[in-house]
Amino acid sequence: MNDLTRYALAAAARGWHVFPLTPGGKIPLKGWAWTEHHTTDPATISRFWSGAPYNIGIATGPSRLVVVDLDTPKKEGLRPPPPWDLPGVNDGADVLAVLCERAGQPLPFDTFIVTTRRGGLHLYFTPPDGPPLGNTSGDKGNGLGWLIDTRAHGGYVVGPGSVVDLDDGAGTYEVLDNTTPAPLPPWLFQRLLPPPQPPQRPVTVTLPDGRKGAYLRAALDSELERVATAPRGQRNHTLYLAAVALGQLAAGDAIPDHEVTALLKQAGMAAGLAESETALTVASGLRAGAKRPRSVAA
Repeated sequence: MNDLTRYALAAAARGWHVFPLTPGGKIPLKGWAWTEHHTTDPATISRFWSGAPYNIGIATGPSRLVVVDLDTPKKEGLRPPPPWDLPGVNDGADVLAVLCERAGQPLPFDTFIVTTRRGGLHLYFTPPDGPPLGNTSGDKGNGLGWLIDTRAHGGYVVGPGSVVDLDDGAGTYEVLDNTTPAPLPPWLFQRLLPPPQPPQRPVTVTLPDGRKGAYLRAALDSELERVATAPRGQRNHTLYLAAVALGQLAAGDAIPDHEVTALLKQAGMAAGLAESETALTVASGLRAGAKRPRSVAA
């Protein structure tokens, strides 16, 4: 058994869903729909990783993980932009230290930690109950700060044991602290929540007498068909959009909430999505749809 197989099996033993990345790289195999095809099955992992030195991807959403990526500058001497151009701030770990100091919180380093190939850190956490977190990027200004990215629902990270060899250098992702991932600190969870949507006006659809049942049946059939026919790589997002649309009707008391949930979960799993990922996506979409209820009057 090679080292990458052992690392992939060790990740799966923790309940983390793995999939293959290109040997020596950080991206999924060409044509591999990683959002749908990931596994914790030891037999599948042993069989697949014995064939080639694939690097290891960990799908963070199905694995119930939030990973905080503390990066280092890609160019020597690169200085942080405002508001992070402070004395002593040179990388993502320094930015996190500033955030902790301002929040009056300790550095959250008592968790599972992986060092990246360029000296950065991946801090692994488990998310709390509540809205699923998405992915953020410090470079795009929608995350925690400069050189800090996060990966959660809909994202993945390069797993420990992977050896990445790119133009700007080679390195191995190594476990620095092998403890159980800690719960994501509540203050970080609050900072990572997407901004709330402005209040939405309820929508009422008025139909001729006797048409309500047909309208609702058509709405259900249309969304379920959209999930069933979604191409690989788009099934999770399509399921989310269907859950938003039907969540509006459920919130408007047009369709029972439990019926919508059951049908969407069945459709997602029939399309090839994992049960855990399907449940998270459906719940997230229903919550989003509920913010703009759609009632039907006949």
